[in-house]
Amino acid sequence: MDFPQIPNNHALVMLLMTGMALYIFSREKIRLESSSLAILVLVVVGFELFPFEGAHGAIEPMTFFHGFGHEALIAVCALMIAGEALVRTGALEPVTRRLARLWKWSPSFALLLTLIVGAFCSAFMNNTPIVVLMLPMLIGAALRSKRGTSGVLLPMGLATLIGGMGTTIGTSTNLLVVSVAADMGMVRFDMFDFLLPVVIAGSVAILYLWLIAPRMIPERTPPGLQLSNREFQAYLLFTRGNPMIGRSLADAIHKAGEGLRVKCIVRDEHLYISPLPDVVIKPGDRIQVSATVDMLKEYEALLDARLLAGPDSPDAVSVGDLQLAEVVVTGGSRLRGLKVSDARLKAQYGLDLLAVHCGGDIVSASMPALNQTELQASDVLLVQGKSEDIRKLKAGSELLVLDSTADLQKSSRAPLALLIMAAIVSLAAFGILPIAMSALLGCMALIGTGCINWQQASRALSAQVIMIIVASLALGSALMMTGGADYLAQVFLFLTAGLSPAWIIAFLMLLLAILTNVVSNNAAAVIGTPIAISIAQELGLPLEPFVLAVLFGANLSFVTPMAYKTNLLVMNAGGYKFNDFVKVGTPLTLLMWVVLTLVLVFAYSL
Repeated sequence: MDFPQIPNNHALVMLLMTGMALYIFSREKIRLESSSLAILVLVVVGFELFPFEGAHGAIEPMTFFHGFGHEALIAVCALMIAGEALVRTGALEPVTRRLARLWKWSPSFALLLTLIVGAFCSAFMNNTPIVVLMLPMLIGAALRSKRGTSGVLLPMGLATLIGGMGTTIGTSTNLLVVSVAADMGMVRFDMFDFLLPVVIAGSVAILYLWLIAPRMIPERTPPGLQLSNREFQAYLLFTRGNPMIGRSLADAIHKAGEGLRVKCIVRDEHLYISPLPDVVIKPGDRIQVSATVDMLKEYEALLDARLLAGPDSPDAVSVGDLQLAEVVVTGGSRLRGLKVSDARLKAQYGLDLLAVHCGGDIVSASMPALNQTELQASDVLLVQGKSEDIRKLKAGSELLVLDSTADLQKSSRAPLALLIMAAIVSLAAFGILPIAMSALLGCMALIGTGCINWQQASRALSAQVIMIIVASLALGSALMMTGGADYLAQVFLFLTAGLSPAWIIAFLMLLLAILTNVVSNNAAAVIGTPIAISIAQELGLPLEPFVLAVLFGANLSFVTPMAYKTNLLVMNAGGYKFNDFVKVGTPLTLLMWVVLTLVLVFAYSL
């Protein structure tokens, strides 16, 4: 077999642009939205300035904008909103509560059930809210059972990725591959058409994540738990009749212990007194102190004082009203890209920022660099605030609470949200409506019934996901129209000449698995689908196994933290290192690759 002839100039340019796109998509310093927009503009303007006439006539540059109205993008956006509604109404809270209780009985069995439940739920909705809901439950349960969190959080996150492979709506990648393949004339996959291969491979993978993976990960401490002596700021109120009234601050410090650190004394409404030793304590004085929870309780008892959450609090409160929480910056948050000093967390949310955990590094409040730290999506913030303020975060979408003693808000509309989500899935599963229509209908029902409002719905959408899908669809279309996809298919066949179809399927899936851990999985899937179809046509074989090889390969995002956004969430929340993903994800990828290849080869008699 001779090396394929060089294609036309337009195809060559599109091939070079595809390589450039895959490279810049992998650059963390360049926002994915910006790189996607740049690629889209270059494609459209390029074909406008340098027209191309293909086999079916001249290419109209405006057709490359069709991604904004593509059914796959509509379905992805609608399902994002539906998933957000489930979170906002607390519809998934009963599941996490029952799992948390099970950890007290049998942590090992609870981990297995958590992996299965996470994978199952991810087959029908975006796995990001599932991971966000399970992270605090798992951290708390692991600590209560006196187990480390390292062997729990990472397997859970990877299990949700496996579950997302099982249905056409499990991930945006699946929706894109199925839609692009249908656009090219292949019979559309139904919702559960490739569920069986995923169940077979996923069962093996779940056993690996349950029995082997936890033993491979060194013990890591979640950033919110790295400071066992975390301090709260509180106020000790001295009421009339307190034995310390009329005595000096030095006497109070002596009685409470030399470890008592007084920041100031608040007297009357706006009088702040420096904590000098000879200051006499008067009725109504509030002494601001900083100490751990246990020490605050001890000071309250030793000094017969009453603990206040703030200097202006009319009533005494318990230490339980002063809470620490881990919150993560969401992809659509207005805080993304802002410096800590500009985020105004205290003014906006009533929260004191103690530390920021970003990319494995921790910047604490004692470091001068904290205010200049730029917040990014998936950064975990360690904050302190009143329980009421932390609960309010649950209703917003700027920050997602990962770890807190505040209960999830449970709405009376939770059953309705679940029912609507079930209707979305059922209408598509039984072929009554395409998933884009059923999901959009479901969104209308969720908004109309008050399960989610327009502000929450708009914030559920990710500009990053939208732009990468549109840009990838434009690139994929350009490759097909110019013959670039056919050329890549011929090169792939040249390199695999003499191999059986089974090996070609295997190497195609492996190539996509490598790409998806370096660049966007959506980009890899959209570009890989037309190439896979061209390979199948060149070989005269069924299209389905080659398209599924692309779909499965593009979902094997296990090896690097940047391969998928939930990997970053788990990494930051669990305090994992880059090598932890490599160590656990590489065997998992190879395991899934081998099993899925064997199942495809057997199912299609290749």
